[in-house]
Amino acid sequence: MANDTEVKDLLEAGVHFGHLTRKWNPNMAPYIYMERNGIHIINLYKTAAKIEEANEALIKIAASGRKILFVATKKQAKDIVAEKAKNANMPYITERWPGGMLTNFVTIRKAVKKMATIDRMKQDGTFLTLSKKERLQVDRLRAKLEKNLGSISEMSRLPAALFVVDTTREHIAVAEAQKLKIPIFAMVDTNSDPRVIDYVIPSNDDASKSIDKIMTSVTNAVIQGLAERKAAKDESDAAAAAKAADVAEKAAAAKAAKAEAEAAKKAEAAAEEAAPKAAKADVAVEAPAKKATAKKEAAPKATKDEE
Repeated sequence: MANDTEVKDLLEAGVHFGHLTRKWNPNMAPYIYMERNGIHIINLYKTAAKIEEANEALIKIAASGRKILFVATKKQAKDIVAEKAKNANMPYITERWPGGMLTNFVTIRKAVKKMATIDRMKQDGTFLTLSKKERLQVDRLRAKLEKNLGSISEMSRLPAALFVVDTTREHIAVAEAQKLKIPIFAMVDTNSDPRVIDYVIPSNDDASKSIDKIMTSVTNAVIQGLAERKAAKDESDAAAAAKAADVAEKAAAAKAAKAEAEAAKKAEAAAEEAAPKAAKADVAVEAPAKKATAKKEAAPKATKDEE
């Protein structure tokens, strides 16, 4: 398994504590072990199994290079989620959930681009040409955008999955993800409905130790997926480089062979061109010799005739 989650560690972190029995959601019954002092106790063996299942799915998503959006706006979870998501290099929402964050993503992207435009204004000096009042307004707008959307500025498209802490509190985020058929991973307490969640992690979503334990396991899985992606990319780059070197070597060999063939062809052509000239020269040399021989043969004949 990717990340072995020990039941003992979960117990020490207080993951097993549910809500008051009178606040329970009956759909959580399969994940409840017992009731003690008016509080439901979550079955940690099922929690451990669900964490492993969720981690395997998260590894695959991270290895594919897609983003996972972490959502937690409750006080005891926001700092933990922000820290863990940053470590995994994933986007997160820890302030108010912007309505239409997923279903109206184009508009949210415009707000993020506005933030980038203000940064460019500050860099190229345009910001200094504004009046003092306008500069103050722009600074306030930039701070507000940074607070609400700064953590998703790198998210250029819809996330491949959503990880939610407390689905009851973040019901709008869950509803938007459902509408767009985005897989939902969530820490689900005994007062929440697990039917709307694709990957349920039954756990205590109120205690910071419990949230920290689950988030550590989940983000480690994401980091592992990213590491696998990087290793696969390095391997493919090395293979591509080796292939390119092999192709270049073959091309060089082919070029050398071609040059050699062309040289041989030129030499053969030159030899063929020189052959008639040599034959002509031989004929030119042979002609005077033949003439001299004929003259010599003719001289005794003439002498004989004279006698």
